[in-house]
Amino acid sequence: MPYLNWDSLKRPAPKWFRDAKFGLFFHWGPYSVPAYQNEWYSRNMYEVGHPQNLYHIQTYGELKRFGYKDFYLQGYFEGEKFNPEEWADLIVKSGAKYAGPVAEHSDNFSMWNSKVNLVNSVNYGPKRDVVGELAEALKKRGIRFLVSFHHQWLWGWFMSTDPEADVYHPGNEVFYGKALPLETKRMFPWRFPDEDFNRIWAEKVIEVIDLYDPDLIYFDSRTFLIDEKYRYKVVDHFYNGPNSNSDKIITYKMNDFPEGVGVKDIECESFTDIQPFVWQTDDHLEVQRTWCWIQGVKYKTAYEIIHLLCDVVSKNGNLLLNVGPKADGSFDESAKEVLYEVGEWLSVYGEAIYETRPFKIYGEDTAYVDDRYSVTIRFTSKDKELYVITLGYLPSGWLKIRSLRKEVFPSEIDHVELINGDRNLPWKQDDLFLWIYIENPTPHPYANVIKITTKNKIRGR
Repeated sequence: MPYLNWDSLKRPAPKWFRDAKFGLFFHWGPYSVPAYQNEWYSRNMYEVGHPQNLYHIQTYGELKRFGYKDFYLQGYFEGEKFNPEEWADLIVKSGAKYAGPVAEHSDNFSMWNSKVNLVNSVNYGPKRDVVGELAEALKKRGIRFLVSFHHQWLWGWFMSTDPEADVYHPGNEVFYGKALPLETKRMFPWRFPDEDFNRIWAEKVIEVIDLYDPDLIYFDSRTFLIDEKYRYKVVDHFYNGPNSNSDKIITYKMNDFPEGVGVKDIECESFTDIQPFVWQTDDHLEVQRTWCWIQGVKYKTAYEIIHLLCDVVSKNGNLLLNVGPKADGSFDESAKEVLYEVGEWLSVYGEAIYETRPFKIYGEDTAYVDDRYSVTIRFTSKDKELYVITLGYLPSGWLKIRSLRKEVFPSEIDHVELINGDRNLPWKQDDLFLWIYIENPTPHPYANVIKITTKNKIRGR
């Protein structure tokens, strides 16, 4: 194999990404029709005895008569309420600064007008170019556009313990790719994809890059399964191809790409401290362990999402939040309400999130007001401003912040104010604490922000 100069593809996270802090993405596809347990339905329905297999047989019939392909061949997945303008408006109201769809999950169903893969949302199902329509709606609103790829999982995805399942029927390879024998499951992931699979994997990504010019490409885990030359080809095309510029960036899991080629993503987790590198966590709005809309879905609260966002940002990270639309392309009203609440909070307190950088300390897990009330704090900074984000209700009284005592925070303070409240708060600083007196708080039940303005630029980590 020829030498691959990965060092030439290394780049820092672009400023827009570091400033954006909050993004949304959407798992939507034929798996949204059964809406049972999670988006792995397309795989687990073929494993005899699995709860999703039992549900499928009871609801839709035997695998030899009704397979996964039939959700889009027989009119179940039509997306009749899909409206990219409404999706884009929801994104804007949520306060997210970058967003986009899962372009292809693990099920070989492409959500764009693909010539590489004829099993796509233009030829089947909604008969709409989902990726293209969302790209247009988001870009005209100034939202950075992302696409998410999971199709490396397709290798070994469709295999069944039922020898009569439709994945093994002649002619169905176009829908499912190569349905590998069950033995592969026991060897996976050590049995790597063949040349055709690698080539098609890369062609799909390159096609989306050329057609829709995304700002960010998110690669789900197991991308390491793809032959290195094809991973290199895709990133090189994204960074150096016809639509390239220094604002393009990939995010990836674990060690799927060489360090420094993009932004590392950790799923549903945060770090315990500030990181020296920019990172991202992807998480889901859904309470259940699912990334798609399911029957009986419950959603996390705006309180939880705002606290997660503040924690992630204080440690040099971004939050990419998933919400799953229904099969018809609409969103649960309860999901929209959570996103609206997040957006409303950001519209007031967003200066403590957007365009900030971490302080030298991420926060204090236990600070006190009048030695009676405990408060959790996260810090962010911007130029001459230090933001003290108090998570939850903020009572009146003297707030004592040990992390901002003279030794740690020697910056000369000009003034202290409460965003959406008093413009000039009394304060004092000694060798033990920075003391701030909260006299007339207008507390937000989710989080509040104290802004400390100094006479010199604040030095972070």
